[in-house]
Amino acid sequence: MLENVPVLSLIVWIPLLGALVTLLLPKHHSRLLRGSALLFTVIPLLLAVWLYASYEPVAGGGAFAEHGTWLSVPLNTEAGLQGAGVNVTSYRLVFDYRLGVDGLSLPLVLLTGVVAAMSVLASVHIRKRWKTYFSLFLLLETGMYGVFLARDLTLFFIFFELTLVPMFFLIGIWGYFGREKAANRFLLYNGLGSAIMLLAFLILIATLGFTVTETAGGAAISFGGDYETLLANLADPNAAAHAGGAMFLSENLKWAAFVLLLIAFGIKLPIFPLHTWMLKVHAEAPPSVVMIHSGILLKMGVYGLVRFAAFLFPAQLASWATVLAILGVVNILYGAVLACVQKEFKLVLAYSSVSHMGIVLLGIASLNETGFEGAIYQAVSHGLISALMFLIVGSLYERTGTTKIDELGGLAKVVPFTAGILLTAGLASLGLPGLSGFVGEFLSLLGLFGSLKWLTAIGALGVLLAAVYVLRSVLAITYGPLPERFAGMKDARFVEALPMVVLTALIVLLGIYPSLLTDLMQHGFDGLLKELQTRVGG
Repeated sequence: MLENVPVLSLIVWIPLLGALVTLLLPKHHSRLLRGSALLFTVIPLLLAVWLYASYEPVAGGGAFAEHGTWLSVPLNTEAGLQGAGVNVTSYRLVFDYRLGVDGLSLPLVLLTGVVAAMSVLASVHIRKRWKTYFSLFLLLETGMYGVFLARDLTLFFIFFELTLVPMFFLIGIWGYFGREKAANRFLLYNGLGSAIMLLAFLILIATLGFTVTETAGGAAISFGGDYETLLANLADPNAAAHAGGAMFLSENLKWAAFVLLLIAFGIKLPIFPLHTWMLKVHAEAPPSVVMIHSGILLKMGVYGLVRFAAFLFPAQLASWATVLAILGVVNILYGAVLACVQKEFKLVLAYSSVSHMGIVLLGIASLNETGFEGAIYQAVSHGLISALMFLIVGSLYERTGTTKIDELGGLAKVVPFTAGILLTAGLASLGLPGLSGFVGEFLSLLGLFGSLKWLTAIGALGVLLAAVYVLRSVLAITYGPLPERFAGMKDARFVEALPMVVLTALIVLLGIYPSLLTDLMQHGFDGLLKELQTRVGG
């Protein structure tokens, strides 16, 4: 039914259309604005579900792809252009529009759709400037979809940057007491990461990322950095021909680009010690915004690390596998130990995110399919669990005015439904079998065990510590004496209970039926594994 429809473009641009429509609606009608935002969020989600149902994993991926030209600039030069058989004096600089989806990106596209829709429902607690809020929210959603679907370095960078501005305002306007400092720190760190990423992308584009083709009356230079072209040229440098002759990445430049990408996406992930900005965001941003930040934006770091650092530079990845594993273990233990001593529940969740992202690094460091699948599974699982946790945080804060653990207690007596969902989310976070958190951790640790047994054993301690900080905080909130001022507290309303049920159902479903994701990722890492075997193992 949708075979001839540009589904990927619709997924990316429908939220932007929704942002424009929202700007035309009356600013005082919160329900109308929320309903419009929900509509323009649910439509891309339904399209993503259709993609999932239609996608058939095949070697090489890329079952769905869209290609066009979004910018063409005429240029002239007296020197002419030589290379690849082209010798002309007039040419055009062309920037391509390339979208694609495969077993690596589709799980994260689905995650984006689910978490974004649930976050719109959770925005019921937003009390001011609804039109501005939902317009920025939908603009942010366009950027997130674009990041996971872009197959051109220039386009990826534009979408990546598009997420920074709306997120800055969402934190700075609707956050808590320290919102401005948190927003500034978010922009500073992520802006620095973007600058570092841009430098790495320019190295790639200027050497292997552009192609020259002869056209009627001149030549066209594709200068956007087509991802597939980069993969082909890096795998077979003799196939690349560029202006002024063949230009290739030296080993030193490859290492420079790899390290730059590791730092850039390590800030987003985040990797210790580049994590401090994230703690402020988790503590000061409104819960509906943190659902997006923790559930999706951190996963952009995971995706970029795998898609660009790992796929483009497998030899460098293999050389640094032990370093990545050590960084992963540091993340796991550092985050878990500090989560154990926090008195603010939001900070418990923030340090828990640092710890769980360490599991992702272990999966990437494994250099095998099991570990890679575990890393992506962990990213999706953590996205669902953290979104559910902060959804509950928002619900509790609205009723109690606090999220300090020692000021809460006994809430299971007055809000049994919310308390039960919180306990389920906590059990998923600590990796209880039968819930999604267990699968990602198990696959990541299993993948690494064959090559780095001692680091795997140390990293597994984080699972034990997770039980400590999760049970300590969750049980303290739900059981014990109930403060008198909470005696008349009411349980979650339907608009809050619905996203709680949806997220919990997905966490349980992925826990008991992991093939829903692992089958989707089948063959998604074939190219990377082949390169690791031929260029490293061989």
